[in-house]
Order: sequence, then structure tokens, then C-alpha cells
Amino acid sequence: MRISQTLFWLALIDLCFSTEGSFLPFTFNFHQRYHALMPETPAPPANPAPLGLAGFGLTTVVLSSINAGLITGDGPTLTAVVVPLAFAYGGVGQIIAGVLEYKNGNTFGTVAFTSYGLFWWWYALMNWTAGAGWIKPPAASAVGVALLMWGVFTLYMWIPTFRVNFCLWTVFLFLWITFFLLAAGDLGMGPNFRVAGGWLGLVTGLDALYLSFAEVTNATARKMVFPVGQPILKG
Repeated sequence: MRISQTLFWLALIDLCFSTEGSFLPFTFNFHQRYHALMPETPAPPANPAPLGLAGFGLTTVVLSSINAGLITGDGPTLTAVVVPLAFAYGGVGQIIAGVLEYKNGNTFGTVAFTSYGLFWWWYALMNWTAGAGWIKPPAASAVGVALLMWGVFTLYMWIPTFRVNFCLWTVFLFLWITFFLLAAGDLGMGPNFRVAGGWLGLVTGLDALYLSFAEVTNATARKMVFPVGQPILKG
């Protein structure tokens, strides 16, 4: 505050001695010189991570509720709820967040959000095209291999989270285990693996939603209201 006042008075004194008695040039020069001395500070960019986390978490909770057996019914009618959600919020929402993270220079956020957004597009397209009869239903073993590779991808994405906050670390920990459990179920190791993957997927989705909620609330309050935990590795 004192620096701002000093600059203001210096600009005013300089302008009083540099004008030729004309009030209009004085006013114009004053604003011009004052703003040159006091440039406006641009607002910091918004954090797109809560959007991506919400899109991921909400869609994951809905699908995991089906996999865990909490929501029962006819398979196609249950899938009909998840597919549009996977296209819209889980897919588009995360891709938008990934593009914005790229603009902010965040490599991890770019790779994570765009990848999982496209994962949801893969899931939605596979179920949509197969359900419409455009392609044959995919083999369970092939789906299992795809889920296994997503587990591998998530496992190596989990490593960088050791240097981010603890809450994000737990999200990726639960997620790669979830992918491996779902893959085991589709690879013929028994339906219990799929159910277990559903339950852990619920925990994963709720964890991501909490992190989204905490980051939105903390950013709005401009202080730490809900903790997200310190990084496991520092420095």
C-alpha cells in the first residue's frame, strides 16, 4: 500500500511541473503516466483440475455402482445411462480440462485428463456401436487386455503423484488397482473380481469428487478450508 501511494504522489508531482496550465492534457498525461508506473496485474488462470476430477469421479461412481451390484436390472438399460454420461461429462469434461492444463503448462494434468477423457469415449463408443449392431460384441478377453493396459498406464501415472498432494495419490492408487481387478474379471478369473473392482471403483470416484470439491472450495475461499494432504515426496 505504501509503495502504491509513493508512486501516486511521485506521478502527481511530476505531472504538476510538466504541464503548461492546460487541465485536459494534465488529466490525460496523469492517467497515462500513472498506469505506466502501476501496470495492472493480470488475474491468475482458473484451475481446470476440479472440472476434470468431477467428470471422472461422477462417471466412475455411476459405472462402479453397476459393477458392484448396487444397481440391478437389465444390462443394456443400465449401460444406456452410463454411455451418454461417459461421452459428455466423463469424456468431454476431462478433455476440456486437459486442454486447459496444457495451456497452463501442466504436463501431468494434460496427460491425465485427456487420457481418461478418451478412455470414457472408448468405453462409450464400444458399448454404443455394439449395442446398435454396428460392430459385433467385443470379446471379454479382449476387453480384459484393454483394461489391463489401462491399469499399467495408471500405475505409471501414479508414480508422479508422489510429489503432488496425498489425496490425488490415493485416487491413482485406487484406480490402478481397480483396473487390474476389472481386467481379472474379464480375463476369466471369476465374477468376484469384477464386483471387487466395482466397490473399489466407488471409493476411487468418491475420492476424486472429494478432491474436486476441496479444490473448488479452497480456491473460492482463497485459503485452505478442506485439506488435500501433503506430498509423500518433497523437494
